[in-house]
Amino acid sequence: MTEVYRNPSLGGTQPYSTYQEPDTRVPPKAAPVMSEVSVNGVTISESDILAEAQNHPAENPGAALRAAAQALVVRELLWQEALRLALAAEPSRDGAGRMETERDAAIRELIDREVEAPTATPQECHRYYERHLDKFRTEPLYEARHILLAAGPDDAGGRARAREEAEQLVTHLLEHPKDFAEMARRISACPSREHGGNLGQLSRGSTVEAFETALASMKEGEISHPPVETRFGFHIIALDRRIEGRQLPYEHAAERIAAWLEASAWSKAVAQYIAVLAGRARITGIELDAAEGPLIQ
Repeated sequence: MTEVYRNPSLGGTQPYSTYQEPDTRVPPKAAPVMSEVSVNGVTISESDILAEAQNHPAENPGAALRAAAQALVVRELLWQEALRLALAAEPSRDGAGRMETERDAAIRELIDREVEAPTATPQECHRYYERHLDKFRTEPLYEARHILLAAGPDDAGGRARAREEAEQLVTHLLEHPKDFAEMARRISACPSREHGGNLGQLSRGSTVEAFETALASMKEGEISHPPVETRFGFHIIALDRRIEGRQLPYEHAAERIAAWLEASAWSKAVAQYIAVLAGRARITGIELDAAEGPLIQ
């Protein structure tokens, strides 16, 4: 026992103390991960939220849990509305052959019945095309060869030697370009050496960024100088052919544009419907965007 204060004017020998020995027989109960979440009095369990969080990748666990709780609240809102309207539907299988639950089937029926989205008109599709011409261009293609002098990013000595060797090789190839295929077979650390360094046709995303940047700045028949540095080492690139991207005519994109616009409109309509339900509900532990008034299509 720890004595914290004794009044000398008081008699007796017992000290005054506020200290109490903790009871270690029963471990303390773990604090909940988040506040209780409920929809119109129906509690969504912490275990369900933790399980659902696996389907919501996020920058941190807290964000994943919030996203999971919001998803389960939305599902409960829709399920309660389907029950209120006495809706049911035959469960169906998805593209992977998985059978949906009766609850999911009822929610699907609810959304099909209650949510309507306008179809995209030809005028709207054409306006979208004109405003986003860059979305409807084919990517440029490059036919190229390369020689790789490999060196890891953490190997300072190896990279210095690879750089020096690559610069010497470039000097030689600029004077003797016909030696490229033979030098690739002899020196390159890339499997393409079996084909004289030939990489075939390359489009955006086919190679690392530094390689792509170099290709975009080269002319047909040119050999890159200085060598191009990437995390793999140093590349000597020969651009054999460049095929520029071309603008796709509206007729080729119209059907795709209509599908995009209608999918976007449908998503917004569903979100608005959920917001209306949330505005009518008693939700605790998590916030959803609530809307007052009828659903506006």
